[in-house]
Amino acid sequence: MYKLAFFVPVEDAEAVKEAVFATGAGRIGDYEACCFQTPGTGQFRPLEGADPHIGQVGDLEQVEELKVELACADELIQPAIAALKLAHPYEEPAYDVWQLADL
Repeated sequence: MYKLAFFVPVEDAEAVKEAVFATGAGRIGDYEACCFQTPGTGQFRPLEGADPHIGQVGDLEQVEELKVELACADELIQPAIAALKLAHPYEEPAYDVWQLADL
């Protein structure tokens, strides 16, 4: 089992979550589309060569985002990450993956 966490602009969160959930990620027992969301402010400065979805090259940008965390079965983590990258509006979405122990 894995835990997948990603950061996404608030206005894009539902579409990205649905793409990840469509892979089967976010399932816990007899429940699907399970996640936890935390609001926050993301910050970045696009460098030369970037094609930013938000902001301009060289300018520091701050965006209201959600951190979305969900469980993901071992066999679904690669498809879930692929769906995340495809659906996410950023060129380089920020995400974390942790392998969980079964105790």
